Amino acid sequence: MQNKKQFNFVKHFKIASIVYGAILVVGVILTIIFGVELDINFKGGTRFTYSYTGEIDVAEAQGVIEDVLKQSVTVSESSSISGDEKNLVVSLVADSSVSAAAQEEITAALKEKYPDQAVALLDSNSVSATVAGGFFAKSIFAVVLASLLVILYVGIRFRKIGGVSAGVTALVALVFDIITAFFSCVVFRLQIDTNFMAVVLTILGYSLNDTIVIYDRIRENKRLYPALSTEELVNTSVNQVKARTINTAVMTFLAVATVVVVSEFFGLTTLRSFAIPMAVGIVSGCYSTLCLSAPLWVRWRNYSDPRKKAKAAKA
Repeated sequence: MQNKKQFNFVKHFKIASIVYGAILVVGVILTIIFGVELDINFKGGTRFTYSYTGEIDVAEAQGVIEDVLKQSVTVSESSSISGDEKNLVVSLVADSSVSAAAQEEITAALKEKYPDQAVALLDSNSVSATVAGGFFAKSIFAVVLASLLVILYVGIRFRKIGGVSAGVTALVALVFDIITAFFSCVVFRLQIDTNFMAVVLTILGYSLNDTIVIYDRIRENKRLYPALSTEELVNTSVNQVKARTINTAVMTFLAVATVVVVSEFFGLTTLRSFAIPMAVGIVSGCYSTLCLSAPLWVRWRNYSDPRKKAKAAKA
């Protein structure tokens, strides 16, 4: 049954592990060096946005705002898809608030500084550190709950091939995908916000679907070819679905990459914080599905099956 031309995913599991180990080490180092940027929804603070037309020097506008507030602020710029209107996004540290009078004073100062740019307050948002901490905890709980449901679902569906082991190894691959997406936020200096949580849950579903396809093929081949060893069974099954997995990942990546290009070209920060980690997560998901989850499951079975047989013999 096993074709010599098939790629031996189980044999090259160590190489796949080394690649992920290298990503983990480099990612941790970069995280220590650059730090993690949290959105105000997760750390607290105040953010308000001004719309304008034409050109405004961001550093100069930041100076105008700081002169009014007498404290440091962070100012970034984004554009609409049409490019006719741009936004200044002003952020203050946690537990910093801006009164309505101060906000009116900032607006007046900006309009006076840039009379031809049609400066106008677009929106304002303030979150206390306590509320932000609670929201962050709830987001983490949602991810943990989704992960536990993954193990439960896979464990029940694939109980004939060792459901718990299949669920745990699938979750390990998913965790690596999430970590890789997180590191992309660190590298590209993206804030960890609600968009990233949406990316995490999307990757959980996307990558899990690919892994389930492989486990389903393993289950079917185990019924059709009971004489195959666990390694042969997995290699055969993964090779049968690798073209589908890669093609699906490539097409999805191209679609998301298009969003990345558009967000970079027009400065759409909201799209950027979703599309970049999503694109990285798709690539990681394809790799982990083929090279990590099923080969890791083989290692688990090779370790646990002899122990179960030995216990049964003693009994």
